[in-house]
Amino acid sequence: MERHWLKNIMKNKILAITLARGGSKGVRNKNIRILNGIPLIAHTIKEALKSKLIDKYIVSTDSKKIKLISQKFNAEAPFLRPKKLSNDKATSVSALQHAVNWMEKKEHVKYDYVIELMCTNPFKTVFDIDSIIKKIIKTNADSVIAVHKIEDHHPSRIKKIINDKIYDFCIKEKKESRRQELRPFSYIRSGSIYALKRDYLMKANSRYGSDNSRPYILDQNKVINIDNELDFVTAEAMFNILKNKN
Repeated sequence: MERHWLKNIMKNKILAITLARGGSKGVRNKNIRILNGIPLIAHTIKEALKSKLIDKYIVSTDSKKIKLISQKFNAEAPFLRPKKLSNDKATSVSALQHAVNWMEKKEHVKYDYVIELMCTNPFKTVFDIDSIIKKIIKTNADSVIAVHKIEDHHPSRIKKIINDKIYDFCIKEKKESRRQELRPFSYIRSGSIYALKRDYLMKANSRYGSDNSRPYILDQNKVINIDNELDFVTAEAMFNILKNKN
């Protein structure tokens, strides 16, 4: 059964992409800063290259330095992304579309699925990558994205202030409710993995949000988005904990 299922997956052409621009305001050279002994982007590259389901994996960057470091860790970085697709106003969708168009023109092939692997989350593994690929193909979803459960910031606890008075923002909070009792469970995008039908990305100009977008629940121990110095400190501590457990 599993062998038949894998054959079905392998019929699809899958392109995985990591977007890694050179400019970073929060942390200088964030994508290539050393974390647990290797550049941040290398953590994603190493897991991506383990996948047997991905046909092609590339790094899209506007930085020659990021390109060279990516290639050092055996990732393909076949082009430098145009500056207009690498500034603060450029969207991930436009950068992904550029990469898809570039690769399809170069290889004379049309991909079926596009997998975005964000390098700011260094704890995802090949298991997560392959699990998301399997789910999007099995469910025929437009997209499957990594999410994680919100434990301490449930929407019912979020408030707005109007004329110096506190009001529920969108969900009425049951008074004196404990965190464990809050329902329904709430989830937030993890900023880690986005699996998309190629045509959904290219025609709907979106990565998620359709009526057929589905979740992949990421383990809490794999959830961190590195945007600032504190995130780097937290990530180093998490790696040290994992080393001690192992």
